[in-house]
Amino acid sequence: MVDSKHPETLAVHAGYRNDPTTGSVAVPLYQTTSFQFNDTQHAENLFALKELGNIYTRIMNPTNDALEQRLSAIEGGAAALSLASGQSASSYTVLNLCRSGDNFVSSNNLYGGTWNLFANTLKDLGIEVRYADAADPESFREATDDRTRCYYAETLPNPKLNVFPIREVADIGRELGVPLIVDNTAAPSICRPLDHGAAVVMYSTTKYLTGNGTSIGGIMIDGGNFDWEANKERFPTLNEPDPSYHGAVWTEAAKPLGPIAYILRARVVLLRDLGACMSPFNAFQTIQGLETMPLRMERHCENGEKVAKYLSQHGKISHAIHPSLQDGEMRRRADAYLSGGYGALVGFELKGGKEAGMKFIDSLKMLYHVANIGDARSLAIHPASTTHSQLSPEEQVQTGVTPGYVRLAIGIEHIDDILADLEQALEAA
Repeated sequence: MVDSKHPETLAVHAGYRNDPTTGSVAVPLYQTTSFQFNDTQHAENLFALKELGNIYTRIMNPTNDALEQRLSAIEGGAAALSLASGQSASSYTVLNLCRSGDNFVSSNNLYGGTWNLFANTLKDLGIEVRYADAADPESFREATDDRTRCYYAETLPNPKLNVFPIREVADIGRELGVPLIVDNTAAPSICRPLDHGAAVVMYSTTKYLTGNGTSIGGIMIDGGNFDWEANKERFPTLNEPDPSYHGAVWTEAAKPLGPIAYILRARVVLLRDLGACMSPFNAFQTIQGLETMPLRMERHCENGEKVAKYLSQHGKISHAIHPSLQDGEMRRRADAYLSGGYGALVGFELKGGKEAGMKFIDSLKMLYHVANIGDARSLAIHPASTTHSQLSPEEQVQTGVTPGYVRLAIGIEHIDDILADLEQALEAA
């Protein structure tokens, strides 16, 4: 295996070298539901977790495994689990630790869909989310009690685009025995949250990792750096016998396999029972995109910064939002946690409010109006009427969405063409 710490190299080589049967250097697509056991003993060993291997694609597949190993290597993690979507990854990261009656503390700066998942769907399951102020790390400590199972945050949350204080909150969590889960969807290759104390990283692979807008998926990565046994009472899902798996205690069951108790349980319990697996075809497509992701991110970030500068000086815009435009504590965090660029998400507020914002969107000719980020192509959306429309007006304001706010996800096109389309749309607005 190639020995490297560079994401450009790992994205091409990590987790797979060649197919042992054919010699193929491209990861094969194993489009199958089931796998032949060598014999009955082999089957028994797999089901008893005496060894890891392929049983059924819902649980594990060689194509998915290559993707999981590759992303785990890029992030510096111990193991990963590919899933059907970013939303399933957000759900599983929390459900792997929380039961009815438990709580977790989340940053108040979240993608609207995640906010709704936490505030409503998980609430219906008896799991309480407590929102903390991302601007004040100590607010996480204040919201923590004996039933707090984890902290949750986004590295670069849209729409505010204020980089989360990963180290500060992670350190508070480790002092109290609470792991930090970080959604790094908007900042692949420019941030490695595990290096800053996070215990778990997740992605919507739909976005930058794939980059081509073809395949929905998610992934969760276990850092292998959190001691789940040090505070056994805080993590009953990992430290108490699991009646759904012959009384297995996951911290004990994982020891022969490595520091992967968290991801092991997610795979053999949550994925087994809830079934939100990534299809092998989508894993295959994601691998193709992942190979060029670090290089694409360079252009994404370069273009994003130029667009932000242009918008900040435009007469029809009251303010533009991008880490490169920030100062003070927010800029310090951006410089501390982002390396090689400030991301490709850019927000701005038109002086004409909602009507002007929607007119701008309708006037775009090259930028696509879609509910996504991270494509190679540039994208635009009006969050208040789309991605954040299910939130109340008060919740929208709390997440940073205002009536005239527009979010751009800047692609890898030539910067002159991007700016030209923005200019004509702004003129029309």
